[in-house]
Amino acid sequence: MEDSARTIASIVAAYDGQGVHRTGTPVDDASARWLADLIAEAGVKPELIPFRLDRIDVAAARATVNGVAYDGLPRFDAPPTGPDGVSGTLGSLGSDADIAMVATAARGDRTVEAARRGTSHKAILNVTLSDPPGLTPINADGFTRPFGPPMLQLSSEHRGALERAAKAGAKATMTIEMQRTPAEAFNVEARIAGRNAKLAPLVVMTPRSGWWRCASERGGGLVLFLEILRAVKAAGPARDVIFTANSGHELGHLGLEHFIHADPGLVKGAQCWIHLGANFAAAIGPQVRLQASDEALFAQARAALADAGAEADIETPVGQRPRGEARNIYDGGGRYVSLLGGNGLFHHEADRWPDAVDVAKTAKLATAFGALAVALAAG
Repeated sequence: MEDSARTIASIVAAYDGQGVHRTGTPVDDASARWLADLIAEAGVKPELIPFRLDRIDVAAARATVNGVAYDGLPRFDAPPTGPDGVSGTLGSLGSDADIAMVATAARGDRTVEAARRGTSHKAILNVTLSDPPGLTPINADGFTRPFGPPMLQLSSEHRGALERAAKAGAKATMTIEMQRTPAEAFNVEARIAGRNAKLAPLVVMTPRSGWWRCASERGGGLVLFLEILRAVKAAGPARDVIFTANSGHELGHLGLEHFIHADPGLVKGAQCWIHLGANFAAAIGPQVRLQASDEALFAQARAALADAGAEADIETPVGQRPRGEARNIYDGGGRYVSLLGGNGLFHHEADRWPDAVDVAKTAKLATAFGALAVALAAG
């Protein structure tokens, strides 16, 4: 356990120390090469597989309400305002105000997303809710197809003042200037050859990008990704095991979509996909969620967790569309088992090593999913 704790600390501290992990940035590039080096140190050949995107570079993201300026972050799947901004009255979503004010959690809100497609508002001001206060951006699932009015995200600490201003119909101006810059990002991939090439492969995937440093959001997935790689290599699998750590998570799963597009038959053709999702390493507000496409995989995963002294707090019912990248496999009709969780610092700047990470819990989950992967690869 001490060796495992040291390994976890080394991986997550290094990842956290790299900086903000947004897709297609210099930090994202350096992080890909760091992970490739760790794969090589484990005795497996890594590959950096590039994909193209139009990275968003923000020049201005500000709302001025009653003369008070609030800086924030644009929605990356909404348009800019232009240099002159948008001005008018501030009010609630669905009112006749020019600019709507709404408060949502980091996972977003279906009502707001629906309103974006049919709203008459010129712009939307979105306070992102969190405790502790902070700016917790919402993933840009429509990144490649921006829609709706300009939308600015602000920290939860401003909620009270802005709700009062909206109720009073205050005058407001929103200015969002951003450009899309051609850029390149990388999926980090590897393959461990099995003894029987005729067997359907096992795929292990984890996202590796996000809005901030993402120590507990993404760090746990990277820890388990590397533990599974080491465990499978040591065991010698019967089937090929394919590993992919994808950038583009916060932008509609861009990297995973690129991976799937390169081999579309793999979604259904794989024996199983292991999805190492967000937040299960969290120390603050932790909940471990288990997802699987069928009861047989649920039973196998539960047993592996129990053997490691761990368990899931929540299970997504079979047949219900899962969270995270597992949804891409569900939508394509593939088999999957998926681990993710809750996090009081989800998409928060304060998701930092070491305070945000539960090392002991992460170690148990790494043991469990290492054993699960070995079993799934064995025959």
